[in-house]
Amino acid sequence: MGLEVAHSSKGVSLCQRKYCLDLLDYSSLLGAKPVTTPSDPTIKLYHDSSPPFNDIPSYRRLVGRLLYLNTTRPDITYITQQLSQFLSNPSQIHYNVGMRVLRYLKGCPGSGIFFPRDSNPHIQGFSDADWVGCKDTRRSISGQCFFIEKSLISWRTKK
Repeated sequence: MGLEVAHSSKGVSLCQRKYCLDLLDYSSLLGAKPVTTPSDPTIKLYHDSSPPFNDIPSYRRLVGRLLYLNTTRPDITYITQQLSQFLSNPSQIHYNVGMRVLRYLKGCPGSGIFFPRDSNPHIQGFSDADWVGCKDTRRSISGQCFFIEKSLISWRTKK
């Protein structure tokens, strides 16, 4: 699966650093300037009249690779879910947002999930929704994440 596991006295870390770097290399973004967030909060993705992105297979490969990277990167789960809605008819804006996600990954390719050894079995969950957030379907988008102590064990975004 391309997972990298690192053990230490403090805990276990899971990441996909090599996969992330290979993705940046494949996209020719290894030399790009990184950004600090995976998406611009002022941009809402929807089916609009902007120019279409003509290389649909390339867009689908990008989204598929980002979905695979979600295994250890819950920080890009929401924007990846948003991008995956436009696989049949992406616009240039959708592709540009995907490139922004890659530039975000450029700044932190080795980030992942950490499971500390000293954690107690304390379960914690969080959820949120943006009530009628999708401009196309007028449906809400919700997200949940669950932790055992400080370790993220499950996350989900759903329309």
